[in-house]
Amino acid sequence: MKRASGVLMHVSSLYGSDSIGCFGKEAKEFIDYLEKGGFSYWQVLPFCIADDCNSPYKSFSAFGGNPYFIDIRTLAERGYLTHTEVSAVGEESPYACEYHWLSKTRMDLLRLAASRVPVAARRVVTDYINENPHLSKCCEFMALRTANGDRPWTEWTVNEPDPDELFAWQFIQYEFHRQWAEIRAYANAKGIRIIGDIPIYVAYDSCDVWANREQFDLDENNNPRHVAGCPPDYFAEDGQLWGNPLYDWNRMKQDGYAWWSDRMRHMLTLFDGVRIDHFRGLESYWSIPAEAKTAKEGQWEQGPGLAFIEKMKQVAAEASDGTGFEPLIIAEDLGDITDEVKQLVEDSGFPGMRVLQFAFMGDPDTPHLPHHYIPNCVAYTGTHDNNTLLGYVWEMDEENRRQALEYCGFTAKDWNCHGTYDAMIRTMMVSVADLVILPIQDVCHFGADTRMNVPGKAQGNWAYRVTKNQLDAVDWDTYRKWNTMYGRNKE
Repeated sequence: MKRASGVLMHVSSLYGSDSIGCFGKEAKEFIDYLEKGGFSYWQVLPFCIADDCNSPYKSFSAFGGNPYFIDIRTLAERGYLTHTEVSAVGEESPYACEYHWLSKTRMDLLRLAASRVPVAARRVVTDYINENPHLSKCCEFMALRTANGDRPWTEWTVNEPDPDELFAWQFIQYEFHRQWAEIRAYANAKGIRIIGDIPIYVAYDSCDVWANREQFDLDENNNPRHVAGCPPDYFAEDGQLWGNPLYDWNRMKQDGYAWWSDRMRHMLTLFDGVRIDHFRGLESYWSIPAEAKTAKEGQWEQGPGLAFIEKMKQVAAEASDGTGFEPLIIAEDLGDITDEVKQLVEDSGFPGMRVLQFAFMGDPDTPHLPHHYIPNCVAYTGTHDNNTLLGYVWEMDEENRRQALEYCGFTAKDWNCHGTYDAMIRTMMVSVADLVILPIQDVCHFGADTRMNVPGKAQGNWAYRVTKNQLDAVDWDTYRKWNTMYGRNKE
């Protein structure tokens, strides 16, 4: 990995006119902004179908794509929708994803588009889906879920999907992947690589568990014995009770981690690299009894370790594009990190993560202080779970703020100015970290009201969107200057 930089922004945060960011012309325009700033990477959050809280980290399918990301204006241009039908579902506000409105209108609009696909084109769609068994299962699962009143698969009584609903989901997945392939090709042609995100766990009510029950820690009635989460930490004093079923790692080992291999292979058809979420769970994971009220009741269990990682590296090597570029795999090694986890990250060869917002918490030996960075790491001002950089600095106590800003070379009395951002971001840029990633909110110098997610909070997350005017106001020339000055420019 050569020195470079990138921007973290989920597709949902793109501007547009249809209630959520999508794979339309705005995605290509954002890539143009990145090119203007001298950035080499665009990092996104998981592309999978979000849950009822709109979280992309708990999905109905690890393989299926989010229908909301399909550009409905492209469908109109191809004759599957009219411009009047598209305009009728237009957004009210450009500043947040309008999930309530989307849940009422978007799927019916996509079903309407699918119903207008001519016979010859339908064959193209079904052939593509049949060539991708996990996508085929995803479509079957979602169509069956509709046939069963959107109830969990454990409560289903209808066993055959409606043919029209099944094709609608096949069309959705085909169109999702077709549109995204065009966006990714555009980015790659500009010299920009895209980093995806693999949530370590899947939802219980998912195609993945429904179709692969033997791969999960379930009892004889298909109920989880234990569920996932993490112990008390900086984000949550009771820990986080995620509720995802745990894998039966011993069973997975027997078939050579086939399901996970397929998952990684699929992700690397979408992206030029991936971040493995909650990487420390591969060394040991927090196992919580299914009936527990809080995550405090859990305990650590041994993960699959290096054997699993070597298999993922083999899959990644097979996905190399033939130009000498190897897919980038990032180990999200945050949280309660033991010496064993550190050793596993080192043995994997994957770059780990450093987060500037974790640097000034009183530990002089923390790896998150920039002078402790190593080249083989990816350094962030913050992640999707953090406050924005401005919000972080604003909420610090005066003494910690003074120390943090002095560390970054900012000594002026008025800390609430652009000089604060400049000092902190340049501290990241000048560091030895091979890759520096800035959330779009920090690129724009935005406050806490624009953060993407507050861990442990069920509602109100994942809604942030940027506007075109805000991106136009960014000083992209300065970012290009810094990328060039500190050897991070893709040129």
